[in-house]
Amino acid sequence: MARRKRTSQVLKKAVRRAAGIHSIDPNLDVGNGLSLYAYSNLIETVRDRENAYNSALSALDKMYREMLEAEQQLADMTEHILMGIGATYGKSSVEYGMAGGIPKNQRRKGLRGESAIVSNQPTSIIADVNGNGKVKV
Repeated sequence: MARRKRTSQVLKKAVRRAAGIHSIDPNLDVGNGLSLYAYSNLIETVRDRENAYNSALSALDKMYREMLEAEQQLADMTEHILMGIGATYGKSSVEYGMAGGIPKNQRRKGLRGESAIVSNQPTSIIADVNGNGKVKV
């Protein structure tokens, strides 16, 4: 999804105001550096910066899409290379495990409804709470 581009409401208002001021006097100068010329220059500066910002967002979006594409290619190659090692050396081989695969003879499969993970720890006492709030062990 592309990043949302910026549109400055302040810039839009300033452009409308500058048009109105221009109709009063194209060379308006009210002192203290407040002239239509300076105002118009600042409007152009803000417009240029907004355009540069929005262009940078577009470039960033493009880089992000390219990165995701390269990442997907890497994920595919990672999977294919592991499958190739499994085909060459076998899925129960040491080489397959060295490449990051789980050797076939080391996988644990549970029965239906059972967890595939087997714990080597002793079982704990399971407490049952009766309806009256007392704990039955």
